[in-house]
Amino acid sequence: MQIKKTALIVLVPFLTVFIFAFSRKPEPANRKWIDFNKNGKLDVYEDKTQPIEKRVADLLKRMTVEEKTCQLTTLYGYGAFLKDRQPTPSWKDSVWKDGIANIDEQLTGLRKDTVFAFPYSSHASAINTIQRWFIEETRLGIPVDFTTEGIRGLNHMKATYFPAQLAQGSSFNRQLVRQIGQVTAREAKALGYTNVYSPILDVSSDPRWGRMEETYGCDPFLVSQLGKQNILGIQENGIISTVKHFAVYSIPVGGRDGGVRTDPHVAPREMWNLYLEPFRVAFQEAHAKGVMASYNDYDGQPIIASRYFLTDILRKQFGFKGYVTSDSHALEDLFAKHHVAKDTADAARMALAAGLNVRTEFKNPADYLRGLRRGIKNGSIAMSVVNQRVAEVLRVKFEIGLFDHPYVEDTQAADRAVHHNEAKKLALQAAREGIVLLENQNKILPLDAAKTGTVAIIGPNAKEHNSLLSRYGPTHASVITVFDGLKAALPAGTKINYAKGCDHIDKNFPESDVQDFDLTKDENDAIEEAVNLAKKSETIFLVLGDNENTIGETKSRLTLKLPGRQELLLKRIAALKKPMVLLLVGGRPVTFGFDHKIIPAIIETWYLGEYTGKAIADVVFGNYNPGGKLSVPFPKSVGQIPLSFPMKPSADADSKEDANVSGFLYPFGYGLSYTDFQYSDLKIVNAYQTEKKIKISFKIKNTGSRAGDEVPQLYVQDEVSSIITYSKNLRGFERVHLDIGESKAISFILNPHDLSLLDINMKRVVEPGWFKVIIGSSSENDRLSSRIKI
Repeated sequence: MQIKKTALIVLVPFLTVFIFAFSRKPEPANRKWIDFNKNGKLDVYEDKTQPIEKRVADLLKRMTVEEKTCQLTTLYGYGAFLKDRQPTPSWKDSVWKDGIANIDEQLTGLRKDTVFAFPYSSHASAINTIQRWFIEETRLGIPVDFTTEGIRGLNHMKATYFPAQLAQGSSFNRQLVRQIGQVTAREAKALGYTNVYSPILDVSSDPRWGRMEETYGCDPFLVSQLGKQNILGIQENGIISTVKHFAVYSIPVGGRDGGVRTDPHVAPREMWNLYLEPFRVAFQEAHAKGVMASYNDYDGQPIIASRYFLTDILRKQFGFKGYVTSDSHALEDLFAKHHVAKDTADAARMALAAGLNVRTEFKNPADYLRGLRRGIKNGSIAMSVVNQRVAEVLRVKFEIGLFDHPYVEDTQAADRAVHHNEAKKLALQAAREGIVLLENQNKILPLDAAKTGTVAIIGPNAKEHNSLLSRYGPTHASVITVFDGLKAALPAGTKINYAKGCDHIDKNFPESDVQDFDLTKDENDAIEEAVNLAKKSETIFLVLGDNENTIGETKSRLTLKLPGRQELLLKRIAALKKPMVLLLVGGRPVTFGFDHKIIPAIIETWYLGEYTGKAIADVVFGNYNPGGKLSVPFPKSVGQIPLSFPMKPSADADSKEDANVSGFLYPFGYGLSYTDFQYSDLKIVNAYQTEKKIKISFKIKNTGSRAGDEVPQLYVQDEVSSIITYSKNLRGFERVHLDIGESKAISFILNPHDLSLLDINMKRVVEPGWFKVIIGSSSENDRLSSRIKI
């Protein structure tokens, strides 16, 4: 009987695993340790009872130059560079025959086919097979660190898909973000990954920047506190958290990303206060074991070649004890873009001396290894530096137990551990909590689903699915669209009129961002169709915003208006003055070129993950009371940029002499609810002199007619200081759920760092004087205040 060709294609990878697994020599049954170097005796680096430093030193002295350099580079996984799903005989002739630091995105399902990505247990088994090859087929058997992305759920096929970090930021919920980290790590561990690239700790001050959607927001305190919880959630499950992007990455010149990624115009004090603070917390308080060095420069020096950043700040001041990986191609940028190095060897010399450990790139690692070894041979790269960098990588591998438990012990458990019901519930909760209610005139929301009459669902994001997915989240995820979510929540038999109205962008995009173009006949017809459907409907949902062409990595913009013809569509339908809900789906704030107050209800949803449509419908129809707050403010115009939060006094002063518009459309921390909250009983215990603490307490009561969440926010103002400080500094927040009529006591504690500033000598000090303490429901809605003296 002849086997069909397609059957062979499916069988070959499984036969490879079968042959490899049964051709290896079994370990002696009574052995309590792994004989990595196959010499039949227990060496120091194999002995888990020995201190890690001794194990590192013992292994390091056994390594050749080839083996050491292989621990300083990444092997990009199947479909990016690696051609094989599983080990093949050719691996014995490859550069990784001497080992490798890590393998990134191996068999995630992101590229090419999904063999071994799903079911989950097949991936765990496949990773075990690869790990076994490195342990048994390389001379010293150094295990591999398996890495993948994970900022909105694990970058793996059908993993649990959470909201984008910007939506997580708008939840203002530490516990939620920690739980997201826990789920991400548990799924990673079950699947065989040992290192997750998460969280992103960049502070996003410029909404023109395309990667704003991937950050927790614009405030360093919010970013640091949520980032800390994500790191703790990941690492308490035995997985490395590799945070990114260190440092000053999120403020490229003019907000432009893409081929620029350079030249942040940030003064030193601002750099420390805004852009380095989340990383300080990550390393000093959460003890993240990994960090990714960014593409950009600072003041003309590329970060990846900066000893000041990678050693003086990162290791000496922040106490980082892990290993540093490069953002892909960042090392090559030293000669290809920045032109500060001559070639690969020169770039390796600069980066390793600065503090880089592992070079990451989508291409063959052989080119880098040849350059690195050439530099070692000619003496330009000192072996002492190489030994130090290798030791730092090995130390992390020992710390996470790779030398003691290198395999997934129960591969079948992955089928139960990934995307289970509890994880799905958390994804829905996160989606609901990230939604921000911006406008609700005359309390039009929540709608009664039984009384909507004929419904019109209009807009390019109504049935959009592809742009709800992310390169940095789970692959092949199933997402409930806005249309499907609304439809499922409406009673059976409700008449629904649908029209796309316009595409996300027009044919002249991005030029249409800065220049007007006439409507084409097709564009005009599509808008007229949508307007006519709206006229025939009693309730209108207009679903607008971004897609993969307008937001994301390398997708910066010159304006914040709705792209393409969307604002025209919005203006035409809003002019009908019918019950209408504007649903903004995207990754950055928007501005309006007309009076947005004619829109009865506006909801910002960001990107909400797999339960997008359901979470939105729950809010619209009152099954969930929105409690999210803006983690980034909405400016009134792109011309106000740079304008963000926090800001210095008079940064946006209302001046009669200036021909400008001041203030935010919606400020940082803003968000409405379907209920009302009363703040009272502010009490402050100034124990600074004795305990170095300021204890603050107050009460919140739900005085409305619905249960709901409120996010009280603590702000501090330094009334007189030797250096100009920000008008308000966020120093505390908590998401609180209150039933109807319920009251809760809330408490915050201010510590010396919360009251400190960088003085004229760039020393962090607490200056004596008066401080104003403010409790607010946003950065501009003060509810309670008092003063303290230090």
